[in-house]
Amino acid sequence: MLSDPELDRLCVILVRARNPSNIGAVARAMHDFGFSHLRVVNQYPVPFEAARSAVDASDVMAAAVSCTSVAEAVADCTLVVGTTAVGERRLHHLLLPLAEAAPRLLAELRRDNSPGRIALLFGSEKTGLSNEELSYCNWLLTIPMRNPADARHVSMNLGQAAAVCLYELVRESPTDSAPPAPAVSLQTENSAEPASAAQLELLTLLLNQILDATEYARRHAHNADPAHIRRLVRRLGADAVDAPVWIGILRQILWKLSLPPKDEPRA
Repeated sequence: MLSDPELDRLCVILVRARNPSNIGAVARAMHDFGFSHLRVVNQYPVPFEAARSAVDASDVMAAAVSCTSVAEAVADCTLVVGTTAVGERRLHHLLLPLAEAAPRLLAELRRDNSPGRIALLFGSEKTGLSNEELSYCNWLLTIPMRNPADARHVSMNLGQAAAVCLYELVRESPTDSAPPAPAVSLQTENSAEPASAAQLELLTLLLNQILDATEYARRHAHNADPAHIRRLVRRLGADAVDAPVWIGILRQILWKLSLPPKDEPRA
């Protein structure tokens, strides 16, 4: 079973959730399984506010945080795992069924001396996570479901999907032990702590600025799509020590190009 500090490290992020009832269902599932951090990313505040004002809203819903972007929602996270029903989508990430993904998530939640949070992303009930939103993820999980021949696209209700995933994390296992954290968690062999999503996003921002300034993005547009660059940066596996070094290198390149980094105010 997960300890209270381990439960506290996980945050559930809902991206463009459309139905207040579904948001409330996710909050209730989190409360039932011991998780407390819910973040909602939605440019339209109505679903979030309607769910929060519900009479039966749990303490999880009352404490939920509204974010303006996925980048903001995952900034303090060192591992971001997206959920997908797959369908006909072409994926650019490692995809694991829930039974294989859960032990990896548990290994990360149980890692000692790791202050970063672990994020579990769920997309819109209608479309799931977009390719842009998936680019913030380190890897993906899916819940295997029966796929009838006459079904166009099989997917699970948002509240049900969250409940199944969270149950898999807290249920008793025969050994009650998790395997070592895999390479896909952004850990390197000598790294004590993976880079945070905020560090990786800053690295991505600076790299994109250099690609634009050197006209690489114009000459090789197929390799310079922002979502592709974001995935590429995450595959580098930079840890919390290496990421600031790479950020410093890219800032120096921009300085040499006489361009102020976009993360710093212009004079």
